[in-house]
Amino acid sequence: MLLTDSGPSPGRRTAVRWQLLLEPRGRSGPENMAVDVALLERADRIGEAFLRLYRFDPPCLSVGRNEASGGYDRAAIARLGIDVVRRPTGGGAVWHQHELTYAVAAPIAAFGGLRRAYHTIHARLAAGLGALGVSPTLAPNRPLPPATAALSGCFACSVGGEVLVGGRKLVGSAQVRRGRAFLQHGSILLDGSQDAMPGVSREPRAGSAATTLSEELRRRVTWDEVVEAVVQEWSDDVIPAAPCRPLPPSAAVFSDPAWTWRR
Repeated sequence: MLLTDSGPSPGRRTAVRWQLLLEPRGRSGPENMAVDVALLERADRIGEAFLRLYRFDPPCLSVGRNEASGGYDRAAIARLGIDVVRRPTGGGAVWHQHELTYAVAAPIAAFGGLRRAYHTIHARLAAGLGALGVSPTLAPNRPLPPATAALSGCFACSVGGEVLVGGRKLVGSAQVRRGRAFLQHGSILLDGSQDAMPGVSREPRAGSAATTLSEELRRRVTWDEVVEAVVQEWSDDVIPAAPCRPLPPSAAVFSDPAWTWRR
């Protein structure tokens, strides 16, 4: 993929060679977050760019880095046996079950800025998903919601640039920067509901503004076919890479309740 740099030299184009990691077997929440952070560190240190497509096993609730942990009922979460991980990125909570999670880790300079990267990546995802038969658009820019809105979940509202179908959110994403690189990861909803988690938040929850590919296409949409559609959009610029082994040491951090439930 060739991306126009919007920095000091307008019109300059930067070739990005993406390393593609496909992980259909799934990992736990802490393992997935550790791998994403490891890719971010490589992007910052070496200037590499990665596209990772993966899933969560077991299903997991991920909360944003800056969410208030006191808004969640830990006793209810334990009683229901729900896995929880705190992401390195911001944003609201996401229920990872019937979905495909993507991660992009790359040098910021390749995109010309974080906001531009957010829109560019979503535009590429929208093009891939459009090949399945939906008609995605990107959400218009809106004022940032109050911090308490995070407890309503990532899919409760949009702030601009997210992938919508019929005005409802199909892809929710979050970013974090480290040095000269950034990580953007997010959830592409295949089926199910983001409202499947009532009773774990102590705050009133707004209804989800989400939709799913299965709902829009009126058929069961598989993880594999969405992977194929997304990869096709990157096909001219990707080289296969081996999954991250052994597990990065930061998995211990993401497994630590002190990190998960920090205030």
